[in-house]
Amino acid sequence: MKKPVHNPREVAEIVAIQALGFIAGDQERLGLFLAETGIGPETLRNAASDPQFLASVLDFVMRDDATVTAFAKASELHPTNIAAARQALGDPKWERDVP
Repeated sequence: MKKPVHNPREVAEIVAIQALGFIAGDQERLGLFLAETGIGPETLRNAASDPQFLASVLDFVMRDDATVTAFAKASELHPTNIAAARQALGDPKWERDVP
């Protein structure tokens, strides 16, 4: 059994990775996201480890009601949880400890 995650930053990263999967699940949405971010499909996996990139994923999802509603339904999260995840990714007090 996996240990539950309680760190807000880790939870936010998990939500953002779920959002990235949601985006990738729709060709049109993925194409728009790639065009807006300038990220190529070949660098998407590496970019997913960057907290700033993950924040941009949530920005993309939250930019319109239809997308955030669809992601909230798909992920079984309330839209306020998605917004809280975005806030946590942008909060410097939740920066990861880098060895």
